[in-house]
Amino acid sequence: MRNQIALTFIFLIAITFLLVFNELVYRRLGLKGEITRKFAHFTATLSTITFPYLFNDHWYVLVLASIFFIVLFISRHGTQLKSIHDIDRKSAGSYLLPLSIYLTFLISIKLDNKFLYILPILILAICDPMAGILGINLKNYNHKIQVLGYKTRKTWLGSGSFLMSSFIISLIALYFYRMVFDLKTFWLALGIAVVGTLIELFSGRGTDNLFVPLSVLLMLVVFL
Repeated sequence: MRNQIALTFIFLIAITFLLVFNELVYRRLGLKGEITRKFAHFTATLSTITFPYLFNDHWYVLVLASIFFIVLFISRHGTQLKSIHDIDRKSAGSYLLPLSIYLTFLISIKLDNKFLYILPILILAICDPMAGILGINLKNYNHKIQVLGYKTRKTWLGSGSFLMSSFIISLIALYFYRMVFDLKTFWLALGIAVVGTLIELFSGRGTDNLFVPLSVLLMLVVFL
């Protein structure tokens, strides 16, 4: 138990330093909030891949998630953490991220399968920032997606990069998990990529941070 508490404290300090570093880079270099926000999303989320190997109880992750949820929620209207909140759109994504990580971890630990946490969080950590950066910064020949006359906030390049990257990540992860490359591995990876992309496409105001990993987890529970 002492080791678990110590690991929780160490991780809390590490993420705090990451947020401070991110804020300093934002203020010193004058980068766009979208860039520093995606950097923090990528590094912080990717670091939580270690959770199934560090913590054997969900309560430790709940403590971490609760602390950062409160910090991010309170700071959204203040002058602190502008590197996270300085964006030209309304988004709950920053403080939904800790909730998403905790719920995914909770379900995976209850089902006693680390993979149910690792793959959804990998996709959330890598594919979502990639889609956001490409969609925002590459303007030429990159148009907003329209579905049945409804114009979404997502672009073809952004959603396309999400689809391809999530398919590749899922394919590799499923191969190493199942240790066989067959039609099930291929079609499950493709299904995860398509479902994740559709969820990301239609999730507004940052709710994709919550719904993308949970949808991937559901696909794994049903079809794996």
